[in-house]
Amino acid sequence: MTIRTAVFPAAGLGTRFLPATKAQPKEMLPLVDKPTIQYVVEEAVASGLDRIIIVTGRGKRAIEDHFDASVELEFYLEERGKHEELAQIKTISDLASVSYVRQKEPLGLGHAILCARPLVGEEPFAIFLGDDVITAEPPCMAQLLAIFHRYGGSVVAVERVPAEEISRYGVIKGHRVEERVWEVEDLIEKPSPEAAPSDLAIIGRYVLTPEIFPVLAETAPDRRGEIQLTDGLRRLPRLYAYEFEGKRYDTGDKLGFLKATVEFALTRPDLADAFRDYLRSLRLGG
Repeated sequence: MTIRTAVFPAAGLGTRFLPATKAQPKEMLPLVDKPTIQYVVEEAVASGLDRIIIVTGRGKRAIEDHFDASVELEFYLEERGKHEELAQIKTISDLASVSYVRQKEPLGLGHAILCARPLVGEEPFAIFLGDDVITAEPPCMAQLLAIFHRYGGSVVAVERVPAEEISRYGVIKGHRVEERVWEVEDLIEKPSPEAAPSDLAIIGRYVLTPEIFPVLAETAPDRRGEIQLTDGLRRLPRLYAYEFEGKRYDTGDKLGFLKATVEFALTRPDLADAFRDYLRSLRLGG
């Protein structure tokens, strides 16, 4: 079955980046000159997904405006002969068909996925968490889709993480079925290093069957009143994990965001040489 739909939960409050996110969505914070959410949407499109569903909340209108056409701006750029900038702006609105649905209360990632159910329908779909910006060839999601078609079951992306970071993630317990592929037996949310069943942490890419919807609808909220996607994944009849090939940047963390900004700037032909010279000129204290 061809998978066309990608869901982007983007209703979070972005408290880690206050005060910058007091009046703008964290998904619109730029890596160099492009919002983080655009990198992730571009990955979806490059993976063959052309139906984009963004789950938003209060104060997220800037995301909708970003992926919409901007007639006034296009006219301004056209009049002034700024053809390169005009092409960039038009590319954004032409990326894919984008729909929006509101998550009225912050009731967890599982609840955000449930909000997208009427638009997804009864077909498999992909999930992208915008904090994880991944550079890979082929794209990370394209790798997951290949595993989904091979095994016919839901797939989560995993990455090996150091023991000291393991308590920040959901971690899989499973058995290897081929290189980089595991059949998942259990998921442990934010375990201590001693209790972790592996060093394979779930990161923000999933391919799920519509079986997840009734499971999430029956999943009890946790002690914070949130429905967790991990709890729903644990109850799926078949679930696989794939250790993707590529590099992940955790832009939901301040240090990770800074690292990504530096590395992405160094890949830019118009910035790389001057920026590299600047970095070399810094006198960094020990």
